[in-house]
Amino acid sequence: MRFGSGIPGLLARRAVRLGVRLRRRRAQRRLFQLATVCCSLALAPSAWLWTSAGERVGTVATAPEAPVAVVFGAGLFDGRPSPYLAHRLDAAVELFERRKVQAILVTGDNGRDSYDETDAMRRYLIEHGVPDVRVVGDHAGFDTWDSCTRAHRIFGVDRAVLVSQDFHVRRALALCRAAGIESYAVGVPEVRDATWLYGGLREIPGAGKAALNAWLRPDPLFLGPREPGIPRALADAGAGPGAAGG
Repeated sequence: MRFGSGIPGLLARRAVRLGVRLRRRRAQRRLFQLATVCCSLALAPSAWLWTSAGERVGTVATAPEAPVAVVFGAGLFDGRPSPYLAHRLDAAVELFERRKVQAILVTGDNGRDSYDETDAMRRYLIEHGVPDVRVVGDHAGFDTWDSCTRAHRIFGVDRAVLVSQDFHVRRALALCRAAGIESYAVGVPEVRDATWLYGGLREIPGAGKAALNAWLRPDPLFLGPREPGIPRALADAGAGPGAAGG
């Protein structure tokens, strides 16, 4: 578009430039608003996990007594628990030694013959002084929801202390409560290194998945019949029938 000379042309050119700037600002404002909405939606599940946890997250020292501790898998190194998983298991051993729990349910991934988190966790606990009969394994805990809902539906756990790293334990708490387990969570502290940062970042999409699981409450990948391990472990402890539910 061409404008004439003189003041009218100058005013017209300024009006065009002003219009372009206004359109850019409107586009930038809309983009900012869209980004704000997207960030809010992405972080809303994480906020839900933190607010819903309340005062149910603490340490071994502050954990209440419960029939069962539930320890979630966290990977193996050459068939042995990874450092993060070992720290979870150490916390479970301490809970058992303090008589805060009477049985330990270890739940992990055994999706292929060459990888068995659950048996590795059981061996570790037995090596550290927990009697064999008091350690029960769930080999189909492929994710946190599966672990929680199977603990309740397959192993009969109604009340438990959950053990995981501090960045994950609120998600475990929310999902186990949604699955029907009255829960308290022990958050195992870790050095704030790259592994911890990666684990924390994974919790952002994990929180969204957790919200869907808590809402829809799907069946786990594998369900199967009831398992007698936890009642047997509690009977060995002298807890009697129904102790898994308090």
